[in-house]
Amino acid sequence: MPATIIDGKAIAQAVRDEVRDEIAAWVEGGGRRPGLATVLVGDDPASAVYVAGKQRACTEVGIEGFSHTLAADVPEQQVVDLLGELSADPAVSGILLQLPTPDHIDGPRLTTLIPAGKDVDGLTPVPSGLLAKGPQPGQP
Repeated sequence: MPATIIDGKAIAQAVRDEVRDEIAAWVEGGGRRPGLATVLVGDDPASAVYVAGKQRACTEVGIEGFSHTLAADVPEQQVVDLLGELSADPAVSGILLQLPTPDHIDGPRLTTLIPAGKDVDGLTPVPSGLLAKGPQPGQP
């Protein structure tokens, strides 16, 4: 079977266009605009580029972006408190805690503080467990 050459950029744009249209219809129908909160701790250049890309994508498709950048020396409790605030905020539909975090902050542990319904990376126990379990009857 010959290989099929695809245009990844065109496919990605088509997906973004579809998501933008679905979000617009949702909001026009009275739904709350989705919101993504990103939390970046420290000054890792690759992480900053990644998080900035997520915020740009939010803007492009009509998702409200909430960007939180914290200094590398922030106390871990401040990150815990922020995650709690974002978890309780109804305007925030999803939370992304960018890993890695500075050494004095236990990023993997902090991801467990994100409610499963707001875990966009699928790193909390429920989404991880469901992923490991594989497709179940009645699931798409």
